[in-house]
Amino acid sequence: MNKIIYFGDIELYTESFGSKENPAILLIMGACSSMLWWEEEFCYKLAKKGFFVIRYDLRDTGKSTTYLPLKPEYTFFDLADDAIQILNAYDIERSIIMGMSMGGLIAQIIATKHPDRVNGIILLASAYIKKESENLKGEADSIEKFLKEYEKFKPESDEEILEYAFKQWETTNKSSRPHDEKHIKEMIKLDFERAIDYNSRLNHFFVKLDEDAMDYLSKINEIKVPALIVHGTEDVVVPFKTGKMLSEDIKGSVFFPMEGAGHEINSEDYDSVASKINEVFKEED
Repeated sequence: MNKIIYFGDIELYTESFGSKENPAILLIMGACSSMLWWEEEFCYKLAKKGFFVIRYDLRDTGKSTTYLPLKPEYTFFDLADDAIQILNAYDIERSIIMGMSMGGLIAQIIATKHPDRVNGIILLASAYIKKESENLKGEADSIEKFLKEYEKFKPESDEEILEYAFKQWETTNKSSRPHDEKHIKEMIKLDFERAIDYNSRLNHFFVKLDEDAMDYLSKINEIKVPALIVHGTEDVVVPFKTGKMLSEDIKGSVFFPMEGAGHEINSEDYDSVASKINEVFKEED
C-alpha cells in the first residue's frame, strides 16, 4: 500500500507491506537510490516473518521532493528527521530502523537523537564516522573519479543517462555474488521512469554532515537498543572492517558477515538476512 507523507514543503513517497499490528521496520536506502532498491521480494520476506515493513523514497529520489542537481537544500539531520515524520504519519511509536550505506548513517542519527522512537537498528553496509575509519576507504578513488565526471556530465539522451547510471552501479557493486545485469538495467529504467528528476539523485553525494549530525554520530556507543550489523566481506565502498568496527562500538550488537557479498543486498542473501533479523528482533518486540 502506498502513502504520501506531507510536512512543510516536503513530500515523501512511501509503501508498506504486512500487517500494521506487527513490529515495524523502516527501511532507509543508500545514496542515489530510491526505495525500489529495497526490492519487493525482500520486503515481502520480512513481512512474512511477522514485521510491518515501510520503504520510502529519500529526498531527491523517486517520487519524493526533488531539488536542482548539485544543489541539495537539506542536511543529514533533515534526512533523519524525515524518517520520524514517516513514523508519525503511520502512527508508529517505535520502530526498528534498517539503513543501507548512507541510510546506515541516517539510522545511527535517529537511534541517538530519538532513542524513544527506536526498537532496534540494522546497519547494512553502513558508513561509519570515526577518526580510525578515515583510512578505510575501499575504492574511494574510483568513486571520487565518478563524481568528478558527473559534475561535467551533459547527457544528450535518456539512453546516455541510463548507461551512466549502470556505470555507477558497476562502480559500487563489485563482488563475487552473481549479478543479473538485465534485471539491474530494468530496475534502473523503472527508477528513471518514475523519478521526478532522476539526475537529482546524485545530490546525496553533496549533502553536508552538519555539526548537529556529527554530534549524534559520535554517540553511537550510547545506543542501548538491539543492533544488527550486516556487512559484505567484499564491499569496495565501505570496507568490511568498517562493519566490524561498528559492531565493536555498539556494545551488545550482533555482527553478521555476508561472505562474498559487496556493497549490496543481493537476492542470494534475502533469506539469510531476513532470518537473522527475525532471530535478533522477534523476542525484542
